[in-house]
Amino acid sequence: MNEDPTVLLSPPGQRLLARLAQEAAAGGLSPAGAPPAAAHRTDLALAVSLRREYPASLVAAAMTQQELRLAARAKFGRAMRMLFTRDGYEQSSSETIARHRAARFAGVRRAADLCCGIGGDLIALASRAEHVLAVDRDEVHARLALHNAGVYEVADAVRACVADVRDVSLTGIDAVFVDPARRAGTHRFRAGMSEPPLDWCLSLPDSAPGVPAVCVKAAPGLPAELIPAGWEAEFIADGRDLKEAVLWSPALATAARRATILPGADTLVADPGAPADPVRVGEPGEYLLDPNPAVTRAGLVEELARRLGAWKLDPLIAFLAVPRDVRTPFARTLRVVESAPWNEKLFARRLRDLGVGAADLRRRGLAGDVEQIHRRLKLAGPHRATLVLTRVSDKPWGLICTDPGSLLG
Repeated sequence: MNEDPTVLLSPPGQRLLARLAQEAAAGGLSPAGAPPAAAHRTDLALAVSLRREYPASLVAAAMTQQELRLAARAKFGRAMRMLFTRDGYEQSSSETIARHRAARFAGVRRAADLCCGIGGDLIALASRAEHVLAVDRDEVHARLALHNAGVYEVADAVRACVADVRDVSLTGIDAVFVDPARRAGTHRFRAGMSEPPLDWCLSLPDSAPGVPAVCVKAAPGLPAELIPAGWEAEFIADGRDLKEAVLWSPALATAARRATILPGADTLVADPGAPADPVRVGEPGEYLLDPNPAVTRAGLVEELARRLGAWKLDPLIAFLAVPRDVRTPFARTLRVVESAPWNEKLFARRLRDLGVGAADLRRRGLAGDVEQIHRRLKLAGPHRATLVLTRVSDKPWGLICTDPGSLLG
């Protein structure tokens, strides 16, 4: 059950939030990243002081809200004016991702945001559609969504409704965005293990009254077999951090599978008109490409290889080899310094000879505990490198790599 932070919209609550903002600016609140013990002492002392002027429950709500606002700055540009619950903040999409998704709703007159939460996607949708119906069965979240839409000056386009999304009429709605919540204790997005169920979300284009334009937010680990024919599966990464999978109904789909890399919104799709020439498998080249997780999850590693003239090191592993320095938003480029069948002792000796004191271990296709391997290497020296443990033509293989332009090796 979410506590109700809307109590902070009262005049005393607003004064208290303003006071905390001033304290944070003046250093009276523990900064992000402060040692836990010191942070606790600092914030506890302030809370004790504030309770002489405000009810204890209001102080507790404000302190929690200040903490959430500070954390939410990584997601929202106006976080310090928004209101959050902890669950709502953690489950919300970032402003960057929400805006990217909403772009496909441009020109829509009436949209619905089902399971709107604290309104992260609602804000972006309301900037694109003329009217947005925001639905959540949690009254607190519905109220916060409307408040946060006001922070972004789009509340006039929003109507909030507290209800189970399955009971809401979609008559007159042109497009739907739905973010079903995974049930407690589930780690993978499976049919029947979300609320509302994925099957219900995917049935929206065909159910009465029927809304052809539907977007369903899902977890990145969405199994491919759950994606219906004709729907587009878009995998979205922020840099190299894979964030979400999004399913677009046939009315909105423009490809079968898509990898999108933010913040530049670079996209990779399979070209349906081009022949899918097989990608060859061969020995490592002078450079190694480590595809972005969005590319890997979208099943577009071979498409990337075709576009870059790259080849695979192993039929079942996503690393690619190229003979030249290739820069692409869809993969990290590494220069290969050493390439040989994997032998831990020999590689440890070679890393020490190269003066490598810090190594990022990337393992695909080989068993072994990365942390234990790292400890056994006993690295020492001023340089950094990437140690890739993989398979080459089904043989255990190791590669010592560095960023292009590095003087290592």
